[in-house]
Amino acid sequence: MKRLCLIFLCISTLFISAQTPSVQVSDPLVPAQPESVGMSPDRLSRINTMLENAITENQVPGAVALIAKDGKIVFHKAYGMADNASNKEMEKDAIFRIASQTKAITSTAVMILWEQGKFRLDDPISKFIPEFGEAQILDTFNQSDSSYTVRPADKQITIRHLLTHTSGLGYGVIDGDDRFKKIYAKAGITDLFTTENITIESSVKKLARLPLHHNPGEAYVYSEGLDVLGYFIEIVSGMPFDEFLKTHIFDPLEMDDTWFYLPKDKHGRLVSVQHFEEGKWKKYPVTFYDTDYPIKGAKRFFSGGAGLSSTAKDYATFLQMYLNNGELNGQRILSRTTVQSMLGNHTSNLFADPKKYYSLAFGVVNGIGQDAGGIGSQGTFDWGGYFNTQYFADPKEQVIGILMKQTQGRTTDQTGWKFRQMVFAAIDD
Repeated sequence: MKRLCLIFLCISTLFISAQTPSVQVSDPLVPAQPESVGMSPDRLSRINTMLENAITENQVPGAVALIAKDGKIVFHKAYGMADNASNKEMEKDAIFRIASQTKAITSTAVMILWEQGKFRLDDPISKFIPEFGEAQILDTFNQSDSSYTVRPADKQITIRHLLTHTSGLGYGVIDGDDRFKKIYAKAGITDLFTTENITIESSVKKLARLPLHHNPGEAYVYSEGLDVLGYFIEIVSGMPFDEFLKTHIFDPLEMDDTWFYLPKDKHGRLVSVQHFEEGKWKKYPVTFYDTDYPIKGAKRFFSGGAGLSSTAKDYATFLQMYLNNGELNGQRILSRTTVQSMLGNHTSNLFADPKKYYSLAFGVVNGIGQDAGGIGSQGTFDWGGYFNTQYFADPKEQVIGILMKQTQGRTTDQTGWKFRQMVFAAIDD
């Protein structure tokens, strides 16, 4: 009887906390003829030719491209190889490590809990993770042994700071400041991906004791803030982070191919990370991480900043939910008013790119960017990933563009800017 009560309680909790049905019911993403939504077939064919040429010229080994307009998929094609060594061809349902494209999904999860009244954005993170305590800024650094001194920060890190990369936290192995690379390495921080038996709790608590780049809120420094928020989600929701994403985002949106660690029946669809060496595309070797992390190892580190793998179709579904102001196929993930707030300018003039600002989840094109051309209307939101993936979504034109690749090291790849520029040039309405 006690076990039955516990099961009932768990089911009841999931029912209460899962996403709600919406009075708005948009259609799921389905294919349609380009002409039906004001896209030029001839101009889309130019994109096809451009990507075919990129494969022939060894700019990239393979790619999947998807374009949607007005909730309809008008272009979805695979190119080249998923793994050159085994002659495995790329397929449209190939699964890619999306790395920093994880960040927008984690931000969405944070805002789902915010909508439930669990916290305020300007609450200090130490309210939920006491280890952050009193924030300290790096003062002096000794190159010989990576020791350092600190001075007190003038304010505490808030949840908003973590969402917007203005907390002062760094990014370890990919940090632009060598001092922080050494400090994070010495402290044993897990920055991106791992096959080791490590939890986000243990890594975040180590991170909480380290110095900051700057006073919270004073600068934009790309950081591990979303990894901290992954652990924060566990604390606030009472659920493991991966289960929260599945319950509140992936299952409602039917994003069945988006995972931190892939089920065995999906392993064969994972694209190899490759680099160009001696005139050939070869599998990227193990460095400070193993590129096979989605399918091997302990599978315990759920990185909110970089850990997910997904398909072009799944990620387009996630973006379409945003273009629909938080709803898709009758599932309300976020309120329209929340989406509006999220896409606002939360970094003022701190973001280095004059053509964009940073919101609570994305880089967003401003008026200067719109007028410069080639990157979308004002309000277009975007980001990319460490392994050469990218996306953008234009609310005004109702256009989504996704280009998935898996490369590391130096390449001659020009497909990113060409794809985006040519997508907008294909609008014909």
